[in-house]
Amino acid sequence: MAVIEDVRPLGTGLERSYEAYVRDKLRFRVKQIVYVAFSLDESVMGFAFPKEERESLVAGEPHKFHMPSTSEMRFNWVVAELAELEPTEARELVVDAWRMVVPKKLSRAYDLTHPDGPG
Repeated sequence: MAVIEDVRPLGTGLERSYEAYVRDKLRFRVKQIVYVAFSLDESVMGFAFPKEERESLVAGEPHKFHMPSTSEMRFNWVVAELAELEPTEARELVVDAWRMVVPKKLSRAYDLTHPDGPG
């Protein structure tokens, strides 16, 4: 079972990433782009994910993943129940979301310094 503290150090440690609070909700950003966001009670994590792949993700594991709200459907976004994720899986989702908003050279540099992934 993942909790917010499993991913928080990672989100603040990724290059160009920083924490922001919007209406008391924690979000991770690169510049002004939000790539991970948590619900107020920290039980749900929304994250950047390719639009064309999200239906497959949700259909494959509907107990873990959900489609975003109607207003967020236009974005590359999907939602996960933190309690249904393993800590390693949650960290991998954060890194993959971060990769969507940073230049490829930063993503490649991360791979060189973390060959085993975010663990």
